[in-house]
Amino acid sequence: MSGAQSGQAHAVAASCVFDGERLHRDAAVVIDGARISGIFSRAEIAPAMPLRELPDGIWLAPGFIDLQVNGGGDVLFNDAPTSETIRKILAAHRRFGTTALLPTLISDSPTKMKSALAAVEALSGVEPGILGIHLEGPFLSLEKRGVHDQRFIRQPTSDDLDVIAAKRQGVTLVTLAPEQVPNEFIGRLVKAGVRVALGHSMATYAQTRQAIAAGLTGFTHLFNAMRALESREPGPIAAALECADAWYGLIVDGIHVAPAMLRLALRGAGHPVLVTDAMPPVGGTLSTFNLNGEPIVVRDGRCAREDGRLAGACLDMASAVRNCVRLLDVPLTQALRFASTNPAHFLGLGDRLGKLAPGYCADMVAIDSDSVEVQHTWVAGKIA
Repeated sequence: MSGAQSGQAHAVAASCVFDGERLHRDAAVVIDGARISGIFSRAEIAPAMPLRELPDGIWLAPGFIDLQVNGGGDVLFNDAPTSETIRKILAAHRRFGTTALLPTLISDSPTKMKSALAAVEALSGVEPGILGIHLEGPFLSLEKRGVHDQRFIRQPTSDDLDVIAAKRQGVTLVTLAPEQVPNEFIGRLVKAGVRVALGHSMATYAQTRQAIAAGLTGFTHLFNAMRALESREPGPIAAALECADAWYGLIVDGIHVAPAMLRLALRGAGHPVLVTDAMPPVGGTLSTFNLNGEPIVVRDGRCAREDGRLAGACLDMASAVRNCVRLLDVPLTQALRFASTNPAHFLGLGDRLGKLAPGYCADMVAIDSDSVEVQHTWVAGKIA
């Protein structure tokens, strides 16, 4: 009997299947419902099983997971933190291979934060691809706030702790400046199951190490909006790069961080994670939008205010993977891991996402191995 039997299942075959760890030549991924049954050689697929065969040179790989998505499809999560907004953002990013993401709320009011948390919770377990929420702020450094509205930058209250630490279906990721929160705040969030990342921070090296000891494991857009790496004050960047348990987000658009600095990060002891920091123009039709009442214009691939300050990115995950290969000379397999396997592990979801393996969610991309362009995307077994 064939290794892969017919029935309700179907298969997708490719000249090369990358499962998140290794390559399988002339293989097929068998999908049963929303899950993967296994990877088999093409010859093992039962004749009666529906089979989609991809052209030569098109790889199958795990779907991309984006931890920092402010918007897409011409909508910004902060403007209207609703289920409708989230679905528009999801649809905009799926064409670029993103099968799962965290809608990201930029620093805002307590009321807006609660609305965002409620909107994401309503879709968790209902809408494939919604893994939870990323609260980027508001507990940040004023000095390193970037384009975050200073009216909303503040220290956390006991109510904030209760709201953020409440039990939810999805993952909650919080970006904060460790030097701006009480000593016990990070530990209490981590104890409640919240993922904590450093970002928009002037923390010293010692303060960063203390935060890591308390359970902080992430670094939001490493290098950007944080204390610079200096000879006598190495700050959070050195702490991140020397920590084997650190996961650092990288915006690989050729704009936010120089390639030489990104290559330095890839030699660190921790785990690189590709993020987009995407704004509304990604997957949309407009080249302008408003953020905190200020106009943001996309020009030459940059999202910036009138004063030239960067305001998020006009970047999709397929482009981030492609830039890893072309700007950083990273092998395609490694770039794909940065976009799928690594973020899944950071969120504690590495046992069900980020790989093509039996029992894992059937989130996949078909990607041209030469042009590094996404051809097709599958979410929970269905082509998007």
